[in-house]
Amino acid sequence: QVQLVESGGGLVQPGGSLRLSCAASGSSFSINVMGWYRQTPGKQRELVAAMTSDGTTTYIDSVKGRFTISRDNAKNTVYLQMNSLKPEDTAVYYCNAYGVRGLSTYNSWGQGTQVTVSS
Repeated sequence: QVQLVESGGGLVQPGGSLRLSCAASGSSFSINVMGWYRQTPGKQRELVAAMTSDGTTTYIDSVKGRFTISRDNAKNTVYLQMNSLKPEDTAVYYCNAYGVRGLSTYNSWGQGTQVTVSS
């Protein structure tokens, strides 16, 4: 089993910044894709940003130019730097990792971290 532990959420004023971190742990695993999703009450979870093992990134249109995803492959950690935050960015943010462990694939989720953007 690959476990993900997130940190870095909190309350921030509009225009402020936060940095989320997610560390993966386990045995005999590799990570193909790590990413961040978010969810608000009554809505489906949506992909915010993701990065492959070779550094290819993707972002939802609403965060382009404001959020930056990065990875430290040696530490199996992914980060999400969120700048110029808006109230509509308020959500629970979930880390996700997909890859191979042993002879099978896995798809793991973190426990979620609340991000609230409010004055």
